[in-house]
Amino acid sequence: MAESQDHPTVSDYLRDGNAIYERSFAIIRAEADLSRFSSAEAHVAVRMIHASGFVPLGDVIRFGHGFADVARAALSAGAPIFCDSEMVERGVTRARLPAGNDVVCTLRDPRTAAEAERLGTTRSAAAISFWGDRLAGSLVVIGNAPTALFHLLDAVAAGAPRPAAIIGAPVGFVGAAESKDALAESALAIPYVIVRGRLGGSAIAAAAVNALASDRL
Repeated sequence: MAESQDHPTVSDYLRDGNAIYERSFAIIRAEADLSRFSSAEAHVAVRMIHASGFVPLGDVIRFGHGFADVARAALSAGAPIFCDSEMVERGVTRARLPAGNDVVCTLRDPRTAAEAERLGTTRSAAAISFWGDRLAGSLVVIGNAPTALFHLLDAVAAGAPRPAAIIGAPVGFVGAAESKDALAESALAIPYVIVRGRLGGSAIAAAAVNALASDRL
């Protein structure tokens, strides 16, 4: 039986990468309520929604203390990007970073396992111990481990160098929601973007970095 002309064939699909991105972002902007965000915040939120394929994600994205402007300025000034997982690290598009910024994950540092045992915590949390003085003015990206975000907040409160901004998007059922609330409610007042509740993940966290690195709002 001949194929109906009312339905597209398998070959009838959009192929141009830029056009796909533009149409995707247009759909997100049409379907998501971005009215409470500034232009810079909306740009980040759209990228995070795109990475998740879930328009309602926009309802649980929260920005604080001028995050978008502060984080973009830090990247432009050459700030390093510290990641809690290799999935986040690999999701950052280096070619778009404005100042050849270092993207660092110390999860596989040979000292990390022993440090985790000493501290009685996860390797993701212990890895933060090796960020050192470079943490000052950096962009921290947490897309996996709530323990890493908790440990970072405790460390800064105890006198560790203060990052310029934090992307808080750990995912999961134990501690994820609480760690993000702790960041948002912290007296440290570090600029942040979070995904409230259990949602999050490495792709969403990396997408936020890539949005900040983009020269288009």
